[in-house]
Amino acid sequence: MLRVRIGTTAPKATAMAVPVAEGAAPPDSMRAAAAAAGFTGRAGETCEAFPPQGRVLLVGTGAAPDLRHAGAVAAAQLLHLPRIALDARGLTGEQAASFAEGACLRSWRFDRLRTRPADEALRLGRIDLLTDAPAAVEAAWQPVHAALRGTAFARDLVAEPSNILTPSGFVERLEALTGHGLELTVLKRRDLVREGMGALLAVGRGSAHAPRLAMLRWKGRLPAPPVAFVGKGITFDTGGISIKPAAGMEDMRADMAGAAACAGAMLALALRHSPAPALAVLPLAENAIGADSYRPGDVLRSFSGRTIEVIDTDAEGRLALADALSWTARRHRPQAMIDLATLTGSIVVALGHHMAGLFGNAPALAAHVAAAGAAVGEPVWAMPIGETHRADLDSDIADLRQCVPGRGQPDACHAAAFLRTFAEGLPWAHLDIAGVESRDAACDRHAAGPTGFGVRLLDRLVALRFEDPDRAPILPQPSEP
Repeated sequence: MLRVRIGTTAPKATAMAVPVAEGAAPPDSMRAAAAAAGFTGRAGETCEAFPPQGRVLLVGTGAAPDLRHAGAVAAAQLLHLPRIALDARGLTGEQAASFAEGACLRSWRFDRLRTRPADEALRLGRIDLLTDAPAAVEAAWQPVHAALRGTAFARDLVAEPSNILTPSGFVERLEALTGHGLELTVLKRRDLVREGMGALLAVGRGSAHAPRLAMLRWKGRLPAPPVAFVGKGITFDTGGISIKPAAGMEDMRADMAGAAACAGAMLALALRHSPAPALAVLPLAENAIGADSYRPGDVLRSFSGRTIEVIDTDAEGRLALADALSWTARRHRPQAMIDLATLTGSIVVALGHHMAGLFGNAPALAAHVAAAGAAVGEPVWAMPIGETHRADLDSDIADLRQCVPGRGQPDACHAAAFLRTFAEGLPWAHLDIAGVESRDAACDRHAAGPTGFGVRLLDRLVALRFEDPDRAPILPQPSEP
């Protein structure tokens, strides 16, 4: 991740990015260049010149200044430089931190598996954040930096190929987080058998890499039940016997992006010493094909005791989450549960690659999730769980079906109705992040590849809702199961 230095001066030879609000006057030395280029400060607009003090890039922030976007635009244009400066003089501490945040998010890259960098031009490694109020900017930057480190951790996990990041390989990466004060508990296959996690075990049954259930815990300081994150951790998804088409299957290494985001959020909480107790429960498995693979038509007994009729082995994520949700609810009684999963292609049909689908059983929790997402630039859109969605999952031979037969693409609303059953009546929200967990191409806001979507949202959610000991508890709708 980029190194960010906060100070009142910057090296003279460094290129400087200067934010300019729409309609505002640019610096005196840049006014002629801005006028010649027709620069007005619209969001994402840039103007570059070389006045006496060195290279300067004006970046428009728009009429309602978006400093995070401006920082990303600046980084996108200056990636070829080893070091740049961001001029945050005159900005508040929060605005300055957002300016640097955008630059850091846009500059992420994954080079760990290269014998040499594929593009020597991508060399940006350091930012000087120039400010006239270093103490205020430093105070605002620290929690942002913690969330960025968590995001980078999640992005790196998602970028890893599945022959390296197996369920046990994922656990090895989590072990490094214990150095930051997080506690790690891991249930292996024999533990899962003893716990009766028949759904998670079935998903991983066809693979040579046994499934795991990993839990990260942050104790915090408040005498309150924890907030729980539950993340889908399918390290590769072939679709099982209901096999996926070959085209695009390589992207299924990212089917653990929900678990990665939950782990990254836990790192962020630990780095900023959040007072709120929290835990992340990560069901980890590889949905492969083997002699012992589970089949459509099988009936599985989940941890909750409910029996599940399998319809489609490519709807494996909800099975893994079902056991993880019930186990979290019954073993740890959190005050709320939020699960993240690259769960359905249908949510991409509904919302594209612009926002995640939000489902839940507690309107207050959903509102806080949406507010947290809006605050950090990870938007969500509320989706329904209708009365008939759960009824559609009724089975003739088991307590419920995993999905609805004959619908082609497993439906996001049915998936949410299925998961709600396993929330055990606790306040629960579900984020279907399929479509926003990665980007095919870079743009002025985002680097190509994994986004780490959910890390900063969850971190902000905890800060907004779970760090105040006097807040009233969140309650689910009385009619929910």
